[in-house]
Amino acid sequence: MESHGGLLAPRHIQNYSEAGSLEPHWGYYSRVIPCTNDAGSCEYLDQVYYSHDLSIIYSGVLWSTILGIVFLWTIGRKVWAPSRADGLIPGGISTSKSSVTRVTRAFSAYVRSSLLPDAARPVFGRTTRLQVLILAVLAGYLLVWSFAGITYQIWITPVKNSPGLYNTRSSLGPFSDRIGILAYALTPLSVLLSSRESILSLLTGVPYQSFNFLHRWLGYIIFIQGSVHTIGWTIIEVRLYQPQPTTAIEWIVQPYIIWGVVAMILLLLLFGLSTPWAIRLTGYEFFRKAHYVLALIYIGACWGHWEQLKCFLLPSLLIWFLDRGVRFFRTALIHHQYLPDGSMGFRAAPASVTHFSDPDHGDIVRMDLVQPHDAWKIGQHFYLCFAESSIWQSHPFTPLNLPQTRNGTVSHSYIMRAKKGETKKIADIALKKLALSPKATTPVILTGPYGESIAETLMPEDNLLCVAGGTGITYVLPVLLDLIQRPAVRDRKIQLVWAIRRKADLCWVEQEIVAINNAAKSHGIEVHIYVTREASSSSTSSIQDEKIDAHVGVKETCGSESCSSVNGVQSPMSLDIQKIGSKGLNHHPDLKALVSDFVDNTVRGPTKVFGSGPGGMISDLRDIVAGCNSGAKVWRGHERFDVSLICDDRLEW
Repeated sequence: MESHGGLLAPRHIQNYSEAGSLEPHWGYYSRVIPCTNDAGSCEYLDQVYYSHDLSIIYSGVLWSTILGIVFLWTIGRKVWAPSRADGLIPGGISTSKSSVTRVTRAFSAYVRSSLLPDAARPVFGRTTRLQVLILAVLAGYLLVWSFAGITYQIWITPVKNSPGLYNTRSSLGPFSDRIGILAYALTPLSVLLSSRESILSLLTGVPYQSFNFLHRWLGYIIFIQGSVHTIGWTIIEVRLYQPQPTTAIEWIVQPYIIWGVVAMILLLLLFGLSTPWAIRLTGYEFFRKAHYVLALIYIGACWGHWEQLKCFLLPSLLIWFLDRGVRFFRTALIHHQYLPDGSMGFRAAPASVTHFSDPDHGDIVRMDLVQPHDAWKIGQHFYLCFAESSIWQSHPFTPLNLPQTRNGTVSHSYIMRAKKGETKKIADIALKKLALSPKATTPVILTGPYGESIAETLMPEDNLLCVAGGTGITYVLPVLLDLIQRPAVRDRKIQLVWAIRRKADLCWVEQEIVAINNAAKSHGIEVHIYVTREASSSSTSSIQDEKIDAHVGVKETCGSESCSSVNGVQSPMSLDIQKIGSKGLNHHPDLKALVSDFVDNTVRGPTKVFGSGPGGMISDLRDIVAGCNSGAKVWRGHERFDVSLICDDRLEW
């Protein structure tokens, strides 16, 4: 982008000292009227300013489109809101479906069958085809605005006071400016998509983590735009403008160009550090903190490069600081309470800790706490900051218990696996404290809740299959715990499939598993536990299912003395536990067979699959659930082929 005023060089194409008048152009420097240059240069300036004005208009159209979509989505969400389970008569099932309902469900089933599976996983990570389709539409939309309205032409113009030298002016300049303006215009959208306290989530109901994919790839698009803008103007100033190298040297030392170079370097760092490979190499916490710092400095560098477009940069900063401010306020709201001396102030929640040793795969820590605040919705999660380890880190965890308010307080229960970094520190702290006292606690700071409710739209006719891997059990347990507190529904099929590495892992959530298992007969719930890294006792050389269907005590089932500290009571339980592992090998349950058998054996109604676990499991479930859907059969009244997946998709790779 070319400048004027105090930064003008003598070679500049316009001479403002000879201007009869100035024609203002929003987001750009004013134009000298009338043009006193040669005919070719005047035609080039016509194209430059015309293209710039169109770029501003196109940016406005882009944002109008985005805001229009959000507005229509918000209105549609209110007008066509799905029925809530708590608004229905307990146990009531609607057997007749209106044409609108059938069309909606048939269309949804067709979309899931086509767009639910992962798309080009090596490129996009564990992302659905629907998200990639949305990205493709956005990229195509931007591509149209990148080229529209530009007259593609070349002008050969003489260099003033340099006989025999000529400048080659072309549409590369206006095109490079167009790309740069669009990159500026997309910056607030990128920040908006990254916000945890998301305005978009508030309006659309889509959880903030669902925007992470678009945020990441929009950043890649901005990086490409910035690169094209930089390369374009480098070619112009270093190759097409004369004389050289004088022109290039005078160009590169101008302050706005220096800031542009700084912005591009920062953008390159942001791009490189945000790739999955870099995050695995440096760790997520380093990526997160570096991303914040680099992004803020990048916005400042963009301001220094082209202040005239600060209308896009100021909202970006405001959104970022508003997001942080709301986080701080919500945290203070949860923890502002009575202190031991009777005064009011900020107090971290003391969480009792239980330690489950697992030297091979990482120890498990369970935390139970009580805090006075409003109950969350099933499926939502909190960010936990462990004050004894570091106040500069927080991690998302889903409560495994029901959100019930008793005497103004709500109980929280969490489990986490200690691998390395912050979680390893917490496990070590818990182990040291438990060595001193069996009732050890650690202070926890909560922020949240975040995410969507996954249970309030469950209908009595919905069949439920809950699939969890390891600590992913926390996502599906509250759904089942909520169901067993409601009246049983005839012919409803409910099943829990939980894959764990060791039989002793049942200890983590023993109390909750016992409660579900005790209600299994009255509510028709099947509980299947698959142990993936222990061989059947009857065979150590081959894979053989081992079904344990005996009344065993809590302590015996878990094989750990810590079980009694979790449950507190000895409750008999009968579980289907199958050891499918073998010595030195890890075998997973056949999800395709499990899901297909479940759907085939439903009596009536659609099926909802709740899933949480490793990324590979979620990807498999997407493929399997997509294959179970058929829009045509749902339209003909076969609700069995209406299968939806609700999963914890906070990981993209």
